[in-house]
Amino acid sequence: MNEIDKYLREHKPAVKEDPTFLLETNRRLDAVEGIKAEVDCERSRGRVALIIALAAGLAAGVLLTLLLYLYPVHSISADGRFLEHTRLLLDSWKQYLIFPVAALAITLGLVLSRDRRKTVHL
Repeated sequence: MNEIDKYLREHKPAVKEDPTFLLETNRRLDAVEGIKAEVDCERSRGRVALIIALAAGLAAGVLLTLLLYLYPVHSISADGRFLEHTRLLLDSWKQYLIFPVAALAITLGLVLSRDRRKTVHL
């Protein structure tokens, strides 16, 4: 609100001689501040949800990697071919699983370090 006061003092706009003008202006400024607070709250909720989703993805990736290393040689299923082919495919590509995990970690670092607040200049 300090920037608004500074702007009004520098430009000295013409106002009506209405006694309710100042009350109405303050009510509108309070409404704007309330909207700003709600937007900031929603933004922080979204950031928390994003962090939880990234952490869950990272945990799922780590769990999948551990399961690949600990998976038994013979699959247990009715037909066995699908799980066996999947295990063989993942076993041959398991050294490349570090790349998505690293990408998730880098993305999490970028999201947390980025300042999303924008200042409005009058």
